[in-house]
Amino acid sequence: METLFVTSVSWPIAIVRVVLGIIFFAHGAQKVFGWFGGYGLKGTTGYLSLLGFRFPSHNLVCFFELLGGIGLVLGLLTRPAALAVAIVMVGAVLKVHAANAFFLNWELTPGKGHGLEANLAFLGA
Repeated sequence: METLFVTSVSWPIAIVRVVLGIIFFAHGAQKVFGWFGGYGLKGTTGYLSLLGFRFPSHNLVCFFELLGGIGLVLGLLTRPAALAVAIVMVGAVLKVHAANAFFLNWELTPGKGHGLEANLAFLGA
């Protein structure tokens, strides 16, 4: 149980953890606060409701990303934080990105979403 609360002392792992934490914090801040061009909690939960998420799961998605990112950056409860963002990535793959095949929509073709490759990279890291 105590390993749940231990943070790795490896510098390469710390670099990956901090970079991923920044990415997830930024996306969580978009979802919760509307920062960085996001829609805020009301807009995001409305969109997630359209995708079939129900209360409280759409709120959990937003806060798992935000708080998971903070935990990863600061090295606090890193394993639960990593689990939180992994849950979000699995949900994103299953609910949104799997329908768009594997690759990102690099050309930004209208009406075509991104595939699941970025989500798998985040999960792997």
